Amino acid sequence: MTTAPSLSKRFSIFTWHIHGSYLYYLSQAAIDIFIPVSDPAREGYYGRGETFPFGDNVIEVPIGQVKEMRFDCVLFQSARNFQTDQYEILSDAQRALPRVYLEHNAPSGHAVLSCHPMDDNNITLVHVTHYNKLMWQQSVPDVRVIEHGVMESAIEYNGELDKGIVVINHIRERGRITGWDIFEQVREQVPLDLAGMGTEKYGGLGEVLHPQLPAFLSNYRFFFNPIRHTSLGLSFLEAMMGGLPVVALATTEYACTIRHCYSGFVHTNISVLIDNMLHLLENRDLARLMGKHAKQTALNKFNITRFARDWETLFRSVAN
Repeated sequence: MTTAPSLSKRFSIFTWHIHGSYLYYLSQAAIDIFIPVSDPAREGYYGRGETFPFGDNVIEVPIGQVKEMRFDCVLFQSARNFQTDQYEILSDAQRALPRVYLEHNAPSGHAVLSCHPMDDNNITLVHVTHYNKLMWQQSVPDVRVIEHGVMESAIEYNGELDKGIVVINHIRERGRITGWDIFEQVREQVPLDLAGMGTEKYGGLGEVLHPQLPAFLSNYRFFFNPIRHTSLGLSFLEAMMGGLPVVALATTEYACTIRHCYSGFVHTNISVLIDNMLHLLENRDLARLMGKHAKQTALNKFNITRFARDWETLFRSVAN
């Protein structure tokens, strides 16, 4: 089971269903992804679920059958996967396979002194942004970055609504990290809608399922990101790919993703961002032009072809 696969074969990857959107985009690579499913379902053991249009290459495996399966690589996506899950459902031989730890997040504790929980020198650590790699204190020798990739939207941007949109799950519960206070401050002067899981509890629109997100976003004048310190959000990149101008705090990877006054607005002064958003509401043509620039940026840097190729290359390298 531990024999390295040939470069020409299709890779079989075992992982957990942690972030549905990311798993969906990862499944666009030429790999087969095996995910565990339990009854009742629990975190990481949801199986395919019903939200995402996964292809046939995303395969559910009942947890009791996982040890009988043959894989080429194990992909961890959380500290729980690495510290607990692997010992509960993988065999000794499977745990000896080539392994990759995908870190989705920026440090949640101290910005520069947080130690990454993955400390196995035989495992490759992959970050989704260069900022995350810069800030995590990590002890393993093989640390890489694979930047996000999202699929191009077939929905045309129209921006007919004279308001912006914020899409963040549980924004109020996550507090200052996701910028709940900033959102409240801004919406006193700028008309904003709020979507995301749990937001219906405090006047938001609730969750918008991933397949419906492009059409939903296309009607808004701009996408606003009030987050102080998280990783680069997929909904943010999906908005760019859909042709929306984007507005964000100049923190984490957002500072390197938005070109100020070109594809959107990025600043650490909230008053400046408020003025920028009001300007977009007053000038739909400008919003459309900046949205075109945002989409071109997304196509150049975050296209799904590059993303899939990067992952295929990584799996080949760790297996050999």
